[in-house]
Amino acid sequence: MTLTVIPNNNTLTPEPSNPLLDFSNPARFDDVRAEHIEPAMDALIERAQEALARVTSSAFKSDWDGIERLLDVPVEHLSRAWGMINHLNAVMDSAPLRQAYNQVLPKVTEFWTQLGSNEALFAKYAGVASEALHPHAQQALKLALRNFILGGAQLQGQDKEDYAKLQEQLAQLTQKFSENVLDATDAWFYMADLSELTGLPKDVIEAAREAANAHGQEGYRLSLKMPCYLPVMQYAQNQALRQRLYQAYQTRASDQAEPSGLVFDNTAVMQEILRLRHREAQMLKFDHFAALSLEPKMAQSAREVIEFLSLLASRAKPHALRDLDDLKRFAADMGLPDPQAWDWSFISEQLKEARYAFSEQEVRAYFPFESVLTGLFELIQKLFGVTITPASSPVWHPDVRFYNITQDANLVAQFYLDPFARQSKRGGAWMDDAQCRWLRPDSGALQTPIAHLVCNFASATSTTPATLTHDDVITLFHEFGHGLHHMLSKVNVRDVSGINGVEWDAVELPSQWMENFCWEWSVVEPMTAHTATGERMPKALFDRLLNARNYQSGLQTLRQVEFALFDMKLHSSSVPVQDVQDLLTHIKAEVSVIPSPAWVRSAHSFSHIFSGGYAAGYYSYKWAEVLSADAYAAFEETMMPSGAFNAQTGERFLKEILQVGGSRPALESFMAFRGRAPQMDALLRHQGMSETTASTQA
Repeated sequence: MTLTVIPNNNTLTPEPSNPLLDFSNPARFDDVRAEHIEPAMDALIERAQEALARVTSSAFKSDWDGIERLLDVPVEHLSRAWGMINHLNAVMDSAPLRQAYNQVLPKVTEFWTQLGSNEALFAKYAGVASEALHPHAQQALKLALRNFILGGAQLQGQDKEDYAKLQEQLAQLTQKFSENVLDATDAWFYMADLSELTGLPKDVIEAAREAANAHGQEGYRLSLKMPCYLPVMQYAQNQALRQRLYQAYQTRASDQAEPSGLVFDNTAVMQEILRLRHREAQMLKFDHFAALSLEPKMAQSAREVIEFLSLLASRAKPHALRDLDDLKRFAADMGLPDPQAWDWSFISEQLKEARYAFSEQEVRAYFPFESVLTGLFELIQKLFGVTITPASSPVWHPDVRFYNITQDANLVAQFYLDPFARQSKRGGAWMDDAQCRWLRPDSGALQTPIAHLVCNFASATSTTPATLTHDDVITLFHEFGHGLHHMLSKVNVRDVSGINGVEWDAVELPSQWMENFCWEWSVVEPMTAHTATGERMPKALFDRLLNARNYQSGLQTLRQVEFALFDMKLHSSSVPVQDVQDLLTHIKAEVSVIPSPAWVRSAHSFSHIFSGGYAAGYYSYKWAEVLSADAYAAFEETMMPSGAFNAQTGERFLKEILQVGGSRPALESFMAFRGRAPQMDALLRHQGMSETTASTQA
């Protein structure tokens, strides 16, 4: 592998055989092989280290443009290549790729740690004349100086060496946690007889049969992937089957897993992650990891977060108790006088169908994936004046699509969409930035932002098209909201462009804001087309769906508060928590109204906080929901009598929230849009828990 560096403009002349060293667009995802990873990372790290040495030398004078030109270009190339590898590791896991990934992970972690804690580079940034910079660059400089302090730049001697080792260990441990969850999920299956599947939707049964055939088996192969697991819990009339899947799912990657799954136990991994995070916080002079994590967020302290969550819990608990009473009464009528943990989803679905006269499967038939996607794109075009069209690009799997976003025939952004669940793909849904908007200092060209949008919906079978539940529709809109935040940025400074520089507890604002449109008839009706007849969803059915919007919102809110409190108390302890399960049990006793079996080990697969970047930050979903509900209320207040949205409100949201990204504090952006500080009223109203809605429901 050879890498030619042209000194004056930092342009790479890559060896064509290595796609990770080709920074032209589109990226060559289909060409990436495991053997490309180490040579590419070695070359890019070496180049970035050479640039770092030049910028930190005594001959280099503190200069923002000079740092961007000499250092940020090779660092951005390294980041993009590593981002491709990270992405493939999440969506196309394989033994060779995993081995190559883990082999270079220590090298990459070491470089990022050294870069973020480099005292000489910190001094160069500190010497930049801030007053001469554009306001966006001033904000980027401010955040860079803060991040150096949080990254250990003020540590000296042995402490700095220990800090670097600690970061390497944490990177390996969080990766191991993620691998254990994926492997435990992929390894488990159950071969069911058709007689056990009574109540399951036809498409789920067909998918289970096709899964068995794909593995050379006869019968019906059930898995813990969400498109299979969730319908079993909601619809399977066989209680023993529900118990089997529930227990397997709730004990994944734990000491309570079936004997064949014990190899994936995350118990020791979690304890070591917590110990190292606490040590990291101590080294940086914070009382605990939560204090360190909150330093760059909107929330000021762990106490403030806990008080916020406790207030939400107190508002939600009376509603949750009413929800539970409803379920218990209905369960007794069903012949389940003593419901178990694996029964509640089934009872809940049956009660919803009885109360609101529709089933999730009835609704699902009106949401073919392709129709929903078309409707989503049309909404974005109306709100923000952009056009989304299919484009050509190499992809990592045949299911993946690639799109252009244009405005007035000019390319604004691009994105990949990977919608369906499959083996060796991490569960859940997320948005990653492949590259951000940036006025490149090496070429002078404005770089187009590119995003990865990933979901895990049920794919089509040989007899049925891919369809979405209404919850799936909400998920798709949610992730696209993240994508809009990244892709519609008008900021040209890399470190505060798009989602970069946005406080973590505000980054969910656009995503949760987008969810609200899934409850508007003017948005939903055009995207529906029944899979058998092609007819639009009847308004009467949508009204029943809308009436069920806040069905069990009390229970759902308490569930999120439980997770968030567990996360915050786990990371705000004055000493590392030794017994994670004991803490979770106490939180459940404090918050939850539905008991869990003692063997449940949900923390062992809580990837958000142990491997997903939400450590001491899971509360941000509810925190940002206050912002998003209040922001959406502005659209409700200005909605036309026809149900159309006010174009000026959309333009203002685009200008004040989406386009500014991290170039100013999130609270300033919110107040610029809303004209005041955020209020909780809209959230409580949307969730049916305001005093007005409570009295109405009573």
